[in-house]
Amino acid sequence: MKQLFRLLALLLVVPATYYFIYWVPFSLFPFSENRWLPSLVSLLCAADAGRYAWKKVGAAPASLLSSIGSGAVLLGAIGFCGGFFGPMIFAPGANQGPLLGIFITGPLGFLIGGVGGLVYWLAKGKKADTG
Repeated sequence: MKQLFRLLALLLVVPATYYFIYWVPFSLFPFSENRWLPSLVSLLCAADAGRYAWKKVGAAPASLLSSIGSGAVLLGAIGFCGGFFGPMIFAPGANQGPLLGIFITGPLGFLIGGVGGLVYWLAKGKKADTG
């Protein structure tokens, strides 16, 4: 089960990091001669973020606050990316589409992830007591 969560985190973190690094900073600068440079930097950042996510998802949080924080940040980031980039992909003409991620799906994901982290920590504690 832990490998499944690691794989899901990897499949979400790597493309999101690649596209975010590729489009946000490198869209401001023209790279007419070195078109490969933004792709290379984005790929290296995505690989490092994937390695970090792989290690962090595999390690169980030690304390209650760590578990709540990890769940909140993970689901908040997923909710934000889905709400921010989803309307850009599926409804490019909607000028207020990215506000969905900023004001609705990001904060809701953060809250739900915090509650999920609490439930995970409580379930882990109960399992450790019985085991």
